[in-house]
Amino acid sequence: MARPTTLSREVPGVVLCHGFPTGIASAAATAASFPQLADRIAIDMGWMVLSFNFRGSGQSQGDFSLAGWLDDVHAAIDHLQTVDRVRSVWLAGFGTGGALCICAGALRPDVEGVAALGVPADFDDWADHPRRILEHARDLDLITSPDFPPSQDAWSREFRTIRPSTAVADLADRPLLLVHGSDDEAVPHFDARVLGDAHGRAELRIISGAGHQLRHDPRAIAILLGWLDRHHHT
Repeated sequence: MARPTTLSREVPGVVLCHGFPTGIASAAATAASFPQLADRIAIDMGWMVLSFNFRGSGQSQGDFSLAGWLDDVHAAIDHLQTVDRVRSVWLAGFGTGGALCICAGALRPDVEGVAALGVPADFDDWADHPRRILEHARDLDLITSPDFPPSQDAWSREFRTIRPSTAVADLADRPLLLVHGSDDEAVPHFDARVLGDAHGRAELRIISGAGHQLRHDPRAIAILLGWLDRHHHT
């Protein structure tokens, strides 16, 4: 949903992306707290914010695929650009959503910058165990259509071809914020360093003692809000 800000003539806009659910209990509500964060960015900081559920998650229809989720990011960018008073589009995402923000931003020169929190440098672990990931996605109800995917090989091949570590170089001329927890149990913080090195000028922040759920870590949110505030007039 796009969150309106004050009635100023032009404001920056940001697409806010959630991550991949970590368990069955969180699958239906994986993005439930994001509208609250969107309101905070919009009301307190004067941005226009678009938060949404990726296909297959929350109340969104469709079935999970990595390319499908990447398409969702592109669709969100396209939509935010049509909103009155939005002068620029930025991306911010957590986990898988943040990784796809890097990939989408790399393909879109109309994206001004990207913030990525707790993101993997690649999806090779998923590519090594595609059947396990497929069954896990079914267990989480991210995939509900019995005949999806039409080709498991094509579905799993996306885990190799969509690579933030390769894409990030195309963001080298734009701001990139990387935030990672030192104790991330899902994605090693080394991934953030790989992405930072490949970008060359990224702002890299490793939060001591933090895990993977940075959406609920006040330190990570404070870093994100500070970064957005610094770029408000860009």
